[in-house]
Amino acid sequence: MREIYFDNSATTRCFPEVADIVRKTMLEDYGNPSSKHIKGMEAERYFRTAREQIASTLKVKPREIIFTSGGTESNNTALIGTALSKRRMGKHIITSNVEHAAIYKPLEFLEEEGWEITFLPVDSKGHISLEELRQAIRPDTVLVSIMYVNNEMGAVEPISEIGRIVKEQNPNTLFHTDAIQAYGKYDIRPKKEHIDMLSVSGHKIHGPKGIGFLYLDERVHIKPLIYGGGQQEDMRSGTHNVPGMAGLGLAAEMVYTDHAAKMERLQKLKDYFIDQVSMLDGVTVNSEKGAAGAPQIASVSFAGVRAEVLLHALEERGIYVSSGSACSSNHPGISGTLKAIGVKQELLDSTLRFSFSEFNTEDEVDIAIAALKELLPVLRRFYRH
Repeated sequence: MREIYFDNSATTRCFPEVADIVRKTMLEDYGNPSSKHIKGMEAERYFRTAREQIASTLKVKPREIIFTSGGTESNNTALIGTALSKRRMGKHIITSNVEHAAIYKPLEFLEEEGWEITFLPVDSKGHISLEELRQAIRPDTVLVSIMYVNNEMGAVEPISEIGRIVKEQNPNTLFHTDAIQAYGKYDIRPKKEHIDMLSVSGHKIHGPKGIGFLYLDERVHIKPLIYGGGQQEDMRSGTHNVPGMAGLGLAAEMVYTDHAAKMERLQKLKDYFIDQVSMLDGVTVNSEKGAAGAPQIASVSFAGVRAEVLLHALEERGIYVSSGSACSSNHPGISGTLKAIGVKQELLDSTLRFSFSEFNTEDEVDIAIAALKELLPVLRRFYRH
């Protein structure tokens, strides 16, 4: 049976070249960068090369790239590190009400510790109000954290405008963005977009799992969360994960090679899927076509069918999709994002996320649509009985 993988926002298949360099740095060039001998120097070169590869995609300095264990650690470092370093300035943080758990869980922790969190609502397209943001920023606001691309329905926030407003209202307020679903899809320029901190995860861009990075502007000073040997300018102690770093650096370089053409093709594939699925009965598409939405994510509600049931029916045919944020848990429950954008109550538990990568094809979309066309009437009849 042919495997069709439409769950690329949960994780991606590694580029073969990435798997090769990970293997090489585990079996051949396996030294510790802190060692003074030749094996250590080889490992140090991998670390430096990876930093340079990533920095070049963002047009920033290599030392502004801090490697982490992934997007969750990057987000925690940005939020908690800022709160700890800025508590004398204030204890107010602004975010949106459609963030990933890797944002709202650390903020819940900070709220318990005495910080005040303002959650901005979003409209039916998943966008915050820039005017509400402007009004929410105060003299004691230490941080604004707004995701670049929503992981469930692909809403793209106006990050450049958000960054500009933050700095206009309070130049001392730091601006962080969770770019885990955006990096690799957009040409991101932190310096131009007024981004002080930016979180990325390797396994979303055909890199290894267990590795990510935090872009940290060299002018910004926050508290580290992990203390030890002082690696990475004291910002993230611990022996370098050289295989992960080398794999992530190469994945970043590869995903941004011929980038515009790749993203145009990906956007066309998503739009083609939306056009085809929209022709089925009882279907509501929650994501926007074209440049208004992210090029890889389509959220679709299927009236009269539970999402989990449809997910497993597709799985039996070798088609893999998601019924929520796969990063939350195995049982994420009803999506807060879908509620926030006003999806009808009866569709909240009937929504699947289809997310695409450069490995997917229109032929795969056609097979998935044919499967949905066959499955939906059968499942709906079953539920009526």
